[in-house]
Amino acid sequence: MLAIPEFPEPNVPEPTGFFQYLVYIPAYYLLATAQLIIQGVTHADLLMKGLAFSLALLAILTAHESGHYVACRRYGVDATLPFFIPAPPLFLAGTFGAFIKIKSPIPSRRALFDIGVAGPLAGFIVAVPVAVIGVLLSEPAAAAPTGASIIFNDPLLFRLIAQVAGVHLDAASAGNPFYFAAWIGLLVTSLNLMPVGQLDGGHATFSLFGQRAHKWIGTVAFVTMATLAVLGWMWHRAPSGFLYAVLLAVMLRIRHPQAGDGRERLGRARIIVAVCTLLVFVLCFWPFPITITD
Repeated sequence: MLAIPEFPEPNVPEPTGFFQYLVYIPAYYLLATAQLIIQGVTHADLLMKGLAFSLALLAILTAHESGHYVACRRYGVDATLPFFIPAPPLFLAGTFGAFIKIKSPIPSRRALFDIGVAGPLAGFIVAVPVAVIGVLLSEPAAAAPTGASIIFNDPLLFRLIAQVAGVHLDAASAGNPFYFAAWIGLLVTSLNLMPVGQLDGGHATFSLFGQRAHKWIGTVAFVTMATLAVLGWMWHRAPSGFLYAVLLAVMLRIRHPQAGDGRERLGRARIIVAVCTLLVFVLCFWPFPITITD
């Protein structure tokens, strides 16, 4: 869907009443999905681009969840292998992500910290070469977009790679499968590193600063993202920030369980890892990831 030059508009008659709308929406969706499948089957290049995107994105997600899983095994924490959540056709990423289920208590603050940061760091390590390939393969768009369009704003990591490689990136640059896979992978990483609730960043914050600071830092993060959501809608016509805000609001309501002795010291090495993890968040996060033009 991201690779197709021009998405075919389904030929469905415009509805004129409420009940026709009820039929129009599923008819439009099914016909659009069928046309997309036909495009993929009849154009091998589109199918190969889709496959490259899927493999690159799933590699990032697999690395992320495997990082959590390996850390759990190291501390004797019972956890499942990764579950992958598929998305229905026409949802751009094709997946709603992945997760592992932890089935036993986390024994210590160090274990909580290590399990929390292992996933984002492992996913980021895989995302970096995918991002490098995506930036190096980017080309100027053949023509300026007309009408309404979605612009994927580059995170800091993309901008640094482009600067080092001497590649010019702007809104008119044509994306490629590796670019989109890394872009989504970094977006997921930044979301998971939010210092809220039981997100990965929330685990790290809890183990570093304790329960009370964890709550206050999470509240500040929520207020900040809610503010950015409003600004993103005003300045970029993008509602994506509200999804962040809603998710963080839900996570704030979930109480974080204690992990072992609250007085246990993490040590200098983990403090250094915490600083590196914060740097990873800065490289992945962009306050306004999407711009919608008229």
